[in-house]
Amino acid sequence: MDVSIKKSRMTLLTQMTLLIIVVVLISTLLVSILFSTMLDDIVENNMGKQAMTVAKLTAQNPTIIEAFEDEDPSKRIQLISETIRKTTGADYVTVANDQGIRYSHPNPENIGKPTLTSNEAPLREHKSLIYRGNGISGPAIKAKTPIWNDNGEVIGVSSVGFLVNSIEQQVLNYRKHVIQLAIIPLLIGISGAILIARRLKKLTYGLEPAEISFLFTEKEATLESIRDATITVNIEKKITSMNRRARELFHDEQLIVGSIIADNQLEKYINEAIATKGSYTSRKLLLNEQLYVLDASPILIEEEILGVVLTIRTVSEIEQLTEEFSKIKTFSENMRAQNHEFLNKLNTIYGLLVLKEYDRAINIVSSEVSERQNIVSFLMESVKDPLIAACLLGKMNRSKELQVTLEIDPDSRLDSILDNVKSNHFVPIIGNIIDNAMEAARKKNEHKGVVKVSFTDLGKEIIFDIEDSGPGVPIMMEDIIFEDGYTTKSGENHGIGLAIVKNSIGLLNGQIYMDKSELGGARFTIIIPQNSRDKKDV
Repeated sequence: MDVSIKKSRMTLLTQMTLLIIVVVLISTLLVSILFSTMLDDIVENNMGKQAMTVAKLTAQNPTIIEAFEDEDPSKRIQLISETIRKTTGADYVTVANDQGIRYSHPNPENIGKPTLTSNEAPLREHKSLIYRGNGISGPAIKAKTPIWNDNGEVIGVSSVGFLVNSIEQQVLNYRKHVIQLAIIPLLIGISGAILIARRLKKLTYGLEPAEISFLFTEKEATLESIRDATITVNIEKKITSMNRRARELFHDEQLIVGSIIADNQLEKYINEAIATKGSYTSRKLLLNEQLYVLDASPILIEEEILGVVLTIRTVSEIEQLTEEFSKIKTFSENMRAQNHEFLNKLNTIYGLLVLKEYDRAINIVSSEVSERQNIVSFLMESVKDPLIAACLLGKMNRSKELQVTLEIDPDSRLDSILDNVKSNHFVPIIGNIIDNAMEAARKKNEHKGVVKVSFTDLGKEIIFDIEDSGPGVPIMMEDIIFEDGYTTKSGENHGIGLAIVKNSIGLLNGQIYMDKSELGGARFTIIIPQNSRDKKDV
């Protein structure tokens, strides 16, 4: 179904893709910044500790301590300090006396000059310290520690530094590696976002949220408008939806949305649909002494069954439709048979008139009028119920079309006038039995088939006898001919007539018997009890 959506709005696929990409990008960026900040702290902290270690190593060197007593201390101290600097990778290693005068420096020109930074802590307070500051070589992470002689006196200070430029270059290299590694999850996140969005679009059949919402509302409205009770269940037998008609029918049966199917017969039908992944129709279902007809259809997605749709109708609704159809069918057959018969007679009369056989044409017209008047008069006189009379008249016309002789016993009489409900059940019974009798007689005898009908309502029962000259009903078939679907005819839409007969007789509390007819075929005797209201004064 076409649903109008504004094209200017971004699709769900685009929105989801952008959202996931932005989330992944921000997450990667934040992690990179956090890691970079931590890296700065880690590198600076480690460099400070390393500078302190080198400073103490220098301050504790025996040769350097002895050299303080030399006439020219820097001669030996410069050599040892440079060796330590090159060995440890420090940017500078400086040794100064207690007046802050340098005895060593990477740049020999600075030897003999006072240090630019304060030596108060190591010389006066006898403390070692790590700090970030500017020196003659530039910004650096520095460590200073006092130099003690053998007498326990502070005779100088050892200062070691790692230039910030060198540290920043190292940190920059680390950051490049971090960024390079961050690109990998970013690419994975973007690819995953696109794949997930496409997967979601496939699962929603390419529909946008507004379209899904509309279709859901449309489905609910459609379901509610269905006159048959419709129930959907999942594979766990849990009811997922019910329409209005289903709620009306089963509110007393504890069948509500969210409940689990507990009825054994209904559960069996659901299991059958799940197991076969196929549909079926017209299954009888008995719930709390009420008879229903059940249709089932599986819910399939890519050959995987997700649930079952159940369509349930009461038998009374089907019977009402069947009765209405039976009436229409009776009158339709009556009109069709009369039309066919009159057309043949009209052609014959036309031929006689062309041949100027006027007397013979008059005789045919007179005979036809007389016969039809006799049949109509007999039925109007003998059968008081108009629906039954109309049914018998229709069958008389049908018999002429089939070229089968249909005889009604002249002594038959039916004074009872049935109420609408009873009459609607009774007419399909005699209609279907007479139809089957004429078909059987014609099949065996062709144009010589005979069907006889007799009826009476003397006493407390209405009795109809219908017999034919057909092949009869074999003994082994007597128990199955009334089953739904059984038929000896070819083609579709057969096998329901006698099933309707049996059901209608049951509703009228009647009985039907089969026997061998004197005509050679089958004989059906229908007995329907009547009450005082059926009898009318005549």
